[in-house]
Amino acid sequence: MLNATLIVPILDKTSFWKDNSNFSEIFNVDRFISYLAKDVEIVKEPPQRRGHIWAPYTMRVPRKCNDKCYTSRVLPVLLKKRAVMLTKFDYRLANKLETDLQKLRCRVNYHALKFTDPILEMGAKLVQRMRMNTKHYIALHLRFEPDMLAFSGCYYGGGDKEKIELGKIRRRWKTLHISNPDKGRRQGRCPLTPEEVGLMLRALGYGRDTHIYVASGEVYGGEETLAPLKAHFPNFYSKETISRKQELEPFSAFSSRMAALDFIVCDESDVFVTNNNGNMAKILAGRRRYFGHKPTIRPNAKKLYRLFLNRNNTTWGEFASKVRTFQKGFMGKPREVRPGRGEFHENPSSCICEDSNAIAKMDMGLLKRGKGYITTKNDTDTTSESQNMGDDPDWSDPEDDEDLSNEQGKVLYNQTSLDYDALMSEEPELDELLSD
Repeated sequence: MLNATLIVPILDKTSFWKDNSNFSEIFNVDRFISYLAKDVEIVKEPPQRRGHIWAPYTMRVPRKCNDKCYTSRVLPVLLKKRAVMLTKFDYRLANKLETDLQKLRCRVNYHALKFTDPILEMGAKLVQRMRMNTKHYIALHLRFEPDMLAFSGCYYGGGDKEKIELGKIRRRWKTLHISNPDKGRRQGRCPLTPEEVGLMLRALGYGRDTHIYVASGEVYGGEETLAPLKAHFPNFYSKETISRKQELEPFSAFSSRMAALDFIVCDESDVFVTNNNGNMAKILAGRRRYFGHKPTIRPNAKKLYRLFLNRNNTTWGEFASKVRTFQKGFMGKPREVRPGRGEFHENPSSCICEDSNAIAKMDMGLLKRGKGYITTKNDTDTTSESQNMGDDPDWSDPEDDEDLSNEQGKVLYNQTSLDYDALMSEEPELDELLSD
């Protein structure tokens, strides 16, 4: 679009996580450059000008900017300034572009971008250890860290302590409105608690023998918050529990590298469950569609909220039946989202050739679960994606909303399916939990 040379991206080092990793410490930069050589020229460093590195003019592109937007807004500045840094680049490209540009996005996302060898090797070890424990496993991107809860503005019953702690974190996003926790929950904008995630999965048919890998940073509330989820799924794993401290030492001080390890284990899982609609969840869902389709379950938080609110007034059988009903259209089936709908990263339909035989096989096949299988029936009554649009909030990761006022025009010198309708038996242990 711009006919420009790309300098290897500089990663954000000022966010909540304070990770000072460079692009080349997370991704294989030589592969990135060589794989895209026929598409765009990429260099590792800015050119020098009079013996000094050329300091680019910085600007921010509007969210979901299309090709005409780039040629009208960015190109004139680039021609005038000769070097431009586009800051905060997530969601700065429109969902719908010409097919050749969409396919370029897929070449970047799914082929050019590869983790460094140390990350790949450690990630492979973690996957291997999960497979040693069980043939099949679920991966859960819990996203119940303090920054996500603060950003969402939600309240989870922790009293003044919770409000003060999360309020301090929330103040770093100057553009956020005053939160309305009750409204946020009603609109499905709050992550489910670990206990609620556990109840949802049990209602969907995952038993206590299911092995679950939890991808997460430091969970708000620690072990006390995680205890109900572990009670539902005793076979509970994380990268910390299936590796030695010395093995994680090269990564543990860098949140992005730790997230990369989680990414690999989630990508290789039989079923991926996301508790938010942020960047990592979307790119994982899209990748799992692109490479042959593996299901990604998203909670229908808007409807589940009302169900959890009244859970003490219902039996386990009624509760589980309603969960399965509400989750139709959120189970990650091959034809659940129509081509062109949703975020491109989540549904890269322009890059996927439809094979009717393969789709039919997926629809009629067996969905792997835990140590066994759950039989699925042909999805004749799946709710269409368009019907669910109102239930699916457009969440952003906390780092999407930053104060824009101090960046425009600056010069930066630092380099920095499981949908089945079989009747389920009553489970006394879960009835007891619901009645607490």
